[in-house]
Amino acid sequence: MTTPDTLPRRPQLSRASRALTITIPAENEQGESVPTSIAGEYPLTVYVDKREIVTLMTLGAAPEALTIGWLRNQRLVSSLDEIASVQVDWDVEAVSVTTRNGLHNADEKLGSRTVTTGCGQGTVFGDLMEEVDSIRLPDDIEFHQSQLYALMEAVRKHESIYKQAGAVHGCALARADGPDSCEILMFFEDVGRHNAVDAIAGQMWLDGLQGGDKIFYTTGRLTSEMVIKTAQMGIPLLVSRSGLTQMGWEIARRIGLTMIGRAQGKHYLLFTGQERFKR
Repeated sequence: MTTPDTLPRRPQLSRASRALTITIPAENEQGESVPTSIAGEYPLTVYVDKREIVTLMTLGAAPEALTIGWLRNQRLVSSLDEIASVQVDWDVEAVSVTTRNGLHNADEKLGSRTVTTGCGQGTVFGDLMEEVDSIRLPDDIEFHQSQLYALMEAVRKHESIYKQAGAVHGCALARADGPDSCEILMFFEDVGRHNAVDAIAGQMWLDGLQGGDKIFYTTGRLTSEMVIKTAQMGIPLLVSRSGLTQMGWEIARRIGLTMIGRAQGKHYLLFTGQERFKR
């Protein structure tokens, strides 16, 4: 098991977070000018070993973690050790990734990229579904209703760009740390839910965190790609305040993921993985 004492080699990272909101004038219903905070949105083109890969539209909160997580979740890299550096330059709206030994099967994977569901559309490579059956999630984890309620309360109290400006999705990595408590380990927001989950995936690698005892929370709907990305991180518990799609439900059942949707306050719907959930 990876621990902070046995972390892989960390890549060299820039620290290029942008201002997350800007203030613009707007007029209210009475015609009065009202200074209003809105979320930022910026294009970030990813270059790997000088090869252009993709352009992500992002809030700019954690561009290095976002880039690493995107590469991880697209299976273009399999270990943090493979990445030598990640350098963001907002002047040219680009991030340069240098690998130690090049990308594996890049031509094959990049040639089968498919646009998928969602605002801030994510990408998933065509052969990903073939790997779903190889995912194994821990089955000895219990998640109690009281811990779910604690998670929802922690999320409600969490300071966020959404509260200030709206127009973003948020994702959290959490851990149940007691019979009636749940700790948020990290929280990312972005203009698309896919970016927020990729940022968490990248930060988990950087922090050497495993997913087997964690809970993933998202404000976004539970599509097939959100389910698969959660499972790729080894996380057995997925919670959303939104609903789900048919394919998201079918894949969650197939891989044994515990999935809870429409969770707000004391209300929720348990869709799959009932064996882990205790009332």
